[in-house]
Amino acid sequence: MPLRLIFMGTPDFAVPTLLELVAHGHEIAAVYTRVAKPAGRGMKLQLSPVEQEARRLGIAVMTPKTLKTPEALEEFRAHQADAAVVVAYGMILPQAILDTPPLGCFNLHASLLPRWRGAAPINRAIMAGDAESGVMVMKMDAGLDTGDVAMAERIAITDAMTAADLHDALARLGGDLMVRAIGALERGMLQLTKQSEQGVTYAAKIDKAEARIDWSRPAREVLRHIHGLSPFPGAWCEMPIEGQPMRVKILRCALADGGGAAGDVLDDHLTIACGEGAIRILELQRAGKAPMKVEEFLRGTPFKPLLRVS
Repeated sequence: MPLRLIFMGTPDFAVPTLLELVAHGHEIAAVYTRVAKPAGRGMKLQLSPVEQEARRLGIAVMTPKTLKTPEALEEFRAHQADAAVVVAYGMILPQAILDTPPLGCFNLHASLLPRWRGAAPINRAIMAGDAESGVMVMKMDAGLDTGDVAMAERIAITDAMTAADLHDALARLGGDLMVRAIGALERGMLQLTKQSEQGVTYAAKIDKAEARIDWSRPAREVLRHIHGLSPFPGAWCEMPIEGQPMRVKILRCALADGGGAAGDVLDDHLTIACGEGAIRILELQRAGKAPMKVEEFLRGTPFKPLLRVS
């Protein structure tokens, strides 16, 4: 019979998993998510994507600021859940919480563990030039993404993929994977495998200081850097616009023919020379403006060869 679950998640990435669990008949006793934060010009409280979906579904929502108090533990226990499903919740679960559901707590992680444990696995996989990524369901323990793995799905990373593209693909894949894992758990057939101690890497949180484009790197490295940070925080460079250097985020690009001094504009289609090879910019964003295709940008800001970006 379907399981009684606590679901713990916050961003858009977690929503497909919540929807899949509900669609497959599992009872969601409560949804735990991060507390609403002020956002936008009016600084109105913005509910997390998971909370918005839970409210639409009529599921009780909990937004504790910590799970480390006796009161939080008692509240968690009161839901009498068989298991907990955790997807990008954003808070550390103390051991007492992990020990509460009789069948355990299961996390959906957006990497092929043990590669890219930590906060930013999607961005880091692209930026490192990885050929593939994936999602894994693991039974949580006290370590940072160190638990035993139950199931995995893989996906190729192409040079055309941005972090947003990979995020959306893995979110959909992850919802399906978690439903299959919980189904196997329900039948008593979920098998767990210890993570390898070889190949461990850590996906550190993205620092905005990493975002400036280094045109002296080879073209594919520049492309992967740009796509790994798209759309947020956005890799950027300075372009000469109306005679002044202006910061512009590059959101999407492609490898291109040509070469020259790093940062040189090679044609009027905004092909830029790198340390080796070149890239053509496809989509960008000026400060305070909406993202735009390069053709739209060039209609108002023509670029000619001999200019240079930095």
